Amino acid sequence: MPELEKVVSSSDFDDWFSLNDTIMGGSSKAVCRASSKGLSLEGVVVEEKGGFVSCKSPIFTPLLNLSSYQGFELKIEGKGRTLKFGVSCKYGILGLKEFFLNKSPGGLRWVAEIDTKRFGTTIIKVPFESLEPTVLAKKISLPIKFKSDSISQFQLLHSKFGRPGELNPGFKPGKINFLLQSISVY
Repeated sequence: MPELEKVVSSSDFDDWFSLNDTIMGGSSKAVCRASSKGLSLEGVVVEEKGGFVSCKSPIFTPLLNLSSYQGFELKIEGKGRTLKFGVSCKYGILGLKEFFLNKSPGGLRWVAEIDTKRFGTTIIKVPFESLEPTVLAKKISLPIKFKSDSISQFQLLHSKFGRPGELNPGFKPGKINFLLQSISVY
């Protein structure tokens, strides 16, 4: 089995920030905090007018080129929540970026649902091929490919929306507290 390479670990979470549904008129409140254990998100998620809380990485400069890998491995203490891992890529196709930026300030995001254990650490592999394209939680039907050679940002969310176009069957409003320990590639 090939060795995992850490992309993000406890010392790399300092610049991550919270992005909650308040940007859409919601009232969820959560804060990201970096520590020696990883990145925690603590707060309250409210379903009405949004229904999400998240931690987001800064935009990577230079972009991450992970084209020699097959997927991500995340280590998370999620306390039984179904989370969503989002990855943004930079596309050089004329007009594509502008199209998605006009539809959503966050643009195109590749997502995977992550079911976590109620107790302890969940270790989950997310193959690049399993990531699904989405804009504002809606499925994208355009023929577009995940660009593992130009990854620009990561996001970890708890949202009432799960897979593109679907509700999250593991969504729980109320107090939330999870810990992202690391993101590796394999």
